Amino acid sequence: MSDFDNEMTDEQLAALLRDIDTDTEAEEAVQGEEAADTVDSADTPDAAEGAEAQAEDEPADLSEADRKALEELPTEDDVREQIRGLEGKWYVLHTYSGYEKRVKQDVETRIETMDMEDEIFQVEVPMEEVFEIRRGQRKLISRVRMPGYVLVRMHLNDDSWRVVQSTNGVTGFVGNGRNPVALREDEVVSMLTPVIQADAAATAKAAGKPVDGAEPVTISPFEVGDSVTLISEPWAGMPATVSEIDPANQRLTVLMTLVGQETPVELSFTQVRKED
Repeated sequence: MSDFDNEMTDEQLAALLRDIDTDTEAEEAVQGEEAADTVDSADTPDAAEGAEAQAEDEPADLSEADRKALEELPTEDDVREQIRGLEGKWYVLHTYSGYEKRVKQDVETRIETMDMEDEIFQVEVPMEEVFEIRRGQRKLISRVRMPGYVLVRMHLNDDSWRVVQSTNGVTGFVGNGRNPVALREDEVVSMLTPVIQADAAATAKAAGKPVDGAEPVTISPFEVGDSVTLISEPWAGMPATVSEIDPANQRLTVLMTLVGQETPVELSFTQVRKED
């Protein structure tokens, strides 16, 4: 085996996992608050009648796992139970950004055509749903959660390494030296939980049922420090710098010079234009 290109250091991998853990803790906090509200409302007679009506509306041919998905999203503990005992170990592939889904498809094809089903078992691209602001409209989209990275579960040997490494779009395994570093269980759970939750939510949506969980975050087309130009009166044409952003409400605070002083002004996303 040759040295891997574009390898991620242990420090970079740790930073990536810390970001994922932070996102997960925030989601769990929101889910905990929503769960408390749900418990209070469930004690009323109307809530009980509603639950019975909902149960009657559920399709009769749902599996137990699907029925659970209709009620709530899997937790990290649920995911841990699902992955425990699976064959192989989980590794992270470094790919060209934007090629993650293509790499997943190509690796899966190569597994089949090269008879590697007993060595390479699963390929995943962690995804997430977010609200994106486009032309003043808030739109729900699905995007890659970790751009440039793909997860693969496999027995690592010369043959399996070669099949994955030589796939178009793969620039190397994450690791140091010549040996890829397998993920620890906690790391796998952190990365796969959003994937399994998304599958569960899709099952619920297909059955026409809402599922409990934190609302997707809203991402902003702006970043703190961006240079913008105001496009609404009375300051149309004046330059400013973004200092604060409120994506959920599509508002931002900019710093602009008025009467010789730098002054904060709160505006909507549609009142400014980002400079190229």
